[in-house]
Amino acid sequence: MAETEAPLLIKRYASRRLYNTETSDYVTLEDIAGFIREGRDVKIVDLKSGDDLTRQYLLQIVAEHESKGESVLPINVLTDLVRSYTTQATSMVPQFLAASFEAFRDSQSKWVESMGSMNPMAKMPGFEAMQAQQEAFLKAMTGQRGAGTTAPTPEEAEDLDAIKRELAELQAKLARVRK
Repeated sequence: MAETEAPLLIKRYASRRLYNTETSDYVTLEDIAGFIREGRDVKIVDLKSGDDLTRQYLLQIVAEHESKGESVLPINVLTDLVRSYTTQATSMVPQFLAASFEAFRDSQSKWVESMGSMNPMAKMPGFEAMQAQQEAFLKAMTGQRGAGTTAPTPEEAEDLDAIKRELAELQAKLARVRK
């Protein structure tokens, strides 16, 4: 069984600045959220008292995302959480939430695995050719070139210019319709 990586230690100074002990620099809440999204556990402690402030800062990160319109938690869930602080269910809520998120992570990883290995479209004749055409079309539309490709031939450039003109005409028509 592989050892789990130690949590990233963040120290909070009296000035409320957060200090990353691994990189010896100051970090923001958004930096901490990024570490967590990358799969890293963090531990935030008060430098002077040694108190663990992790929960407080994680709640602050969630609150900031929710206030920016990045809503993940429905109102009824937030309401139930508030209620759980005033009921006998308080002792059961943490275990229930932990088990629910663990089940969610497991089912999510199983779904990703099954979609990668059992894509029914992949078995369809000509699927690979169709996928290659899609990729080439997207690269052409976004102006990307594969490694080692040369400049487009005059015919390809002419086709691309024609597509751009048509797109511009459609955008102009759409703008007139919106008025």
